[in-house]
Amino acid sequence: MNKLTPKAAFRKLAAIYDKMVARYDEVAQPIGMSCEGCTDNCCLSFFQHHTYVEWAYMWEGLNKLPADRLDTVREKAREYVDQAQAALARGERPHLMCPLNIDEKQGVCGLYEHRLMICRMHGVPNMLIRNTGQEIRFPGCYRCQELTEGMDPVPTVDRTPLYRDLVMLEMQFVGKNLRMLPKVDHTIAEMIVLGPPKLR
Repeated sequence: MNKLTPKAAFRKLAAIYDKMVARYDEVAQPIGMSCEGCTDNCCLSFFQHHTYVEWAYMWEGLNKLPADRLDTVREKAREYVDQAQAALARGERPHLMCPLNIDEKQGVCGLYEHRLMICRMHGVPNMLIRNTGQEIRFPGCYRCQELTEGMDPVPTVDRTPLYRDLVMLEMQFVGKNLRMLPKVDHTIAEMIVLGPPKLR
C-alpha cells in the first residue's frame, strides 16, 4: 500500500469528516437535536483520540494560528494535562475544558474546521460493530436522551463504515511503520503538548 502525502491524506480526511457531519445531521434533525442553549458543554468531556492522521491534521490547523494564540493554547494544554493526571491519580474521570475552547459559556472551538472525529460525532445516538461482531451502542448525550425518550425506533448513526474509512486512511498515512509506532491514546491536550506526531 502506497503511503499518502500529508496533503493527500488531509484531503481524504476532510472528506470523511464531511460524511460524519452529514450522518450526524441525518440523525439530529428527526430527533430535534441542537446544542443551542445546552446547559452542559461537551468540550468538558474526557475524550481520547486514536489516530496519527487526525493528530497531524489538528496540527496543520494549529500551525495556522497566530503565534500568540498558539502559545496560549499550549499553556492551556499543559495545565489540562497536569490537572487531568491529578484527577486520574485520585481515581476520578477528568472534567476539564478542552484547551481549544475559546468561549466556555458557548462551547466554541477555536479550531473548528480541524476538530477531531469524536468532537464531530458526540451527542447523537450511535453504534459501532467491532471486527469480533460485538455491537457497541451509545445513547447520546443527556439532552439527546431526553429528546428520544419514548421514541421507537431511535434514529442512530452507524459509525462502522466511517471508522473503517478512517482506519484505512490511517494505514495509508502512516505506511509501513504503523505496527512499530506506539498506539495513539491521547487527549487533545496531550497531542498539543507532545507536538506534531513523529511517524518514524
